Amino acid sequence: MAARAVIALISVAEVVATELADHLERRGHDVRRARQPWEAESLLASGGIDVVVVGDSLSQAEGRDLLRRFGGQAGGSEHGPDFILICRPADLLDKVLALELGAADVVESPLNVRELAARVGGLLSRRGRGTQELIVLENATVDLRSAMVMHRSGTQEQLSAGQVALLRLFLASPRKVLTRDDIIAAAPAENADAFDRSIDSRIVRLRRKLDTDTITTIRGAGYRFDPPRQFAD
Repeated sequence: MAARAVIALISVAEVVATELADHLERRGHDVRRARQPWEAESLLASGGIDVVVVGDSLSQAEGRDLLRRFGGQAGGSEHGPDFILICRPADLLDKVLALELGAADVVESPLNVRELAARVGGLLSRRGRGTQELIVLENATVDLRSAMVMHRSGTQEQLSAGQVALLRLFLASPRKVLTRDDIIAAAPAENADAFDRSIDSRIVRLRRKLDTDTITTIRGAGYRFDPPRQFAD
């Protein structure tokens, strides 16, 4: 198994850092935090970092100095970490300077933590380090690896292991009617009560959690997953 991607949070405001770290760790990443400049020096010098998020608690000059010394272009190398710098809205010149120095992204505060996590995920994917397995439905996005449902409203819910197995079964058999026996064999329930109407209950709970109409009941036959258009060949 590949080592987990490593994200460093440097002088990021505590409330943002805590929420962002929780978000990233649930997706299988290793998050390391440095609150003071001297901690940042030690952390970045140790290497092995994929993405660095620099908060606006540091001055923009200090953030650019870290970028210059440890970023992907430092010393002519392209193997250093990608940097995301958080800046204040009025700091247009600082934003331009950071981008010219090779920052992968610059975001303004106040910011949306979920959006910032998505930007980190995008950089990890570009580095071949992404661990997400995303399924986009009508009203929610599902990250199968972290078993997380992210609703359009911004709320999140956790899928159980049995629900992940059931969803994977449907995803592997689009537009195919699956009988109750198919489901019991391929995605057994998490307890002994796995027959007949308990299957109906599992489907109802999964539909409700995903807020989706893509799983259809075929009376007298079973269930069918009708993928959204983005699944079409």
